[in-house]
Amino acid sequence: MSSIPYSAAPRFKAQLLAPWHWPTWLAIALLWLLAMLPIDFGLKFGEGLGALLGRVVRGRRKVVDVNLRLCFPQMPQTERDRVRDQHFRALGAGVIEAGLAWFASDRRLAPRFSIEGREHLQAALASGKGLLLLTGHFSTLEIGARVLCTDAELPFHAMYRPYANPVMDWCMHRWREKRAKLPALPREDLRRLVRALREGRAIWYAPDQTLDERLSVFAPFFGVPTLTLTATARLAQMGRAGVLPYFPRREHGRWVLRFEAMLDGFPGGDDLADAARINAVIENGVRLALPQYFWLHRRFKKRPAGMPRPY
Repeated sequence: MSSIPYSAAPRFKAQLLAPWHWPTWLAIALLWLLAMLPIDFGLKFGEGLGALLGRVVRGRRKVVDVNLRLCFPQMPQTERDRVRDQHFRALGAGVIEAGLAWFASDRRLAPRFSIEGREHLQAALASGKGLLLLTGHFSTLEIGARVLCTDAELPFHAMYRPYANPVMDWCMHRWREKRAKLPALPREDLRRLVRALREGRAIWYAPDQTLDERLSVFAPFFGVPTLTLTATARLAQMGRAGVLPYFPRREHGRWVLRFEAMLDGFPGGDDLADAARINAVIENGVRLALPQYFWLHRRFKKRPAGMPRPY
């Protein structure tokens, strides 16, 4: 008999209404208002804010420049500059997309959703296995998860990671659990993660922002030695699960979710080879919507011994 997963979301406490939390509640109310605007107008507004942000936050602008230079050394500088500017616009739109994902109705959003590679999703579901929904961190992360639940009709567990802001921690878990139809699971609770996979459920999983150096190896990402989690292979093996890659993107005012075929023969038993394979899959997803990947993240902060730190 399948176990019923508990909710790991924090309980509401009166302290969340304290005056020092009012700015957060105000920001949430503002995001709700923006999500009520006509969708195209809201996205344009978000892009404009993102473009402005890109000119103000020079430190993060430098991070984007460094990441693009490392990953695409053969790309002309003018093209990298264009991708950088588009990236900040995508980040601004991503804020509006998050509000839409949390607050907008299916009636408003569903006509703008579409699926590519639906046959891969159907084959994965027909396998009867639990699924690791492998993806990366994109500006369309939140709205992409909404497509998963609305158009693909695939409930999933998100991995629980506490937020420093208690109001956002309380809100985010409830928004995501309501959307995903299944409770979030603590990422440290390996037993529950493995049990969910063995019982045939799906877990949203993005291993492209390393959290634990002890569980990582340096594997190539766009040719750059990158600290990469090995947990993908371990979870797939212990959970007897399939790994189903999917990647969201915004294209011509629509949100497209692309599924790739389940990884065959994974894991292969070699941590470095398995990590390199996962990075290669994510690379392919990044190329589908290059400016919408999180180039703002300092992905190459950790370097192999003897290599200079790029930031």
